[in-house]
Amino acid sequence: MRASAARRDHTPGHALDLAAVLGPLRRGHADPAFRRDDHGVTWLAANTAAGPGTLAVHRAGTEVVGRAWGPGADALLDGLPALVGSEDDDSGFTAHHPLIADLRRRRPTLRLCSTGRVWDLLVPSVLEQKVTGYEARRSWRELCRRFGEPAPGPAPEGMRVPPTPRAVLDIPDWEWHRAGVDLARRRAILAAARVAHRLEAAATLRGRPGRDLLRTVPGIGFWTAAEVAQRAWGDADAVSVGDFHIPSIVGHALLGRALDDAGMLEVLRPYAPHRHRVIRYLEGAGISRPRFGPRFSPRDYRAI
Repeated sequence: MRASAARRDHTPGHALDLAAVLGPLRRGHADPAFRRDDHGVTWLAANTAAGPGTLAVHRAGTEVVGRAWGPGADALLDGLPALVGSEDDDSGFTAHHPLIADLRRRRPTLRLCSTGRVWDLLVPSVLEQKVTGYEARRSWRELCRRFGEPAPGPAPEGMRVPPTPRAVLDIPDWEWHRAGVDLARRRAILAAARVAHRLEAAATLRGRPGRDLLRTVPGIGFWTAAEVAQRAWGDADAVSVGDFHIPSIVGHALLGRALDDAGMLEVLRPYAPHRHRVIRYLEGAGISRPRFGPRFSPRDYRAI
């Protein structure tokens, strides 16, 4: 294991809000694989083809500085430009609504990150299927802390590398129950773990072919494939169809009324291949769906 840090500096050719670009990788404030410290350094723990690694990223003037530890250090540093959005191309984007045009002017730093890896994103995305964010984040913390190894290097205390496919396959049934993961999500994660080495090709295929490859796994549908694609290869057109919030956000922001998935896709159709980018503009501006009732109560599968 690498004892000292490897370092790489990158000069982005674009305006950059590092916290906003990397924010979608964070699964809750206590995510064991993601931390942002008091000095403005973002820490990521990840699995790579070479093994686990820890990456620390911060701004130093116009430079983005990456330092990395562990067997996966070089792979993480090689992916630094894509990670901070330098490979995100929005040159063909055209705003078809005044609000989107205004948000685009106000947020020139919006970039889509790309980790280049699938597995670490697939597990938390499956965990987020049809449950509250609170439930999903709790399960993610449990799995990382109990079955992921400590992050290499001087990572903040408590950081863990997400569990590998092999580690996931070895989790006994009662531990899944303890982590609050129901049978349907458990089956999807186990099915993905069995073919995880093949699923990594989705990040190379990109776009719809990459999403279609992910959807060959039982239990992984359009929503989950899009959530992975948005982060693994910065898929600007991957719309999270089936999301509880997004159709209402799009509908109320652009039309002043609620929409279902079909209506959302029709409104976003002129923006292809940048439909997800529109949603990021809306979410980045803090636009959310109106609340008309009580919050959905989380279920505790550990008590079943």
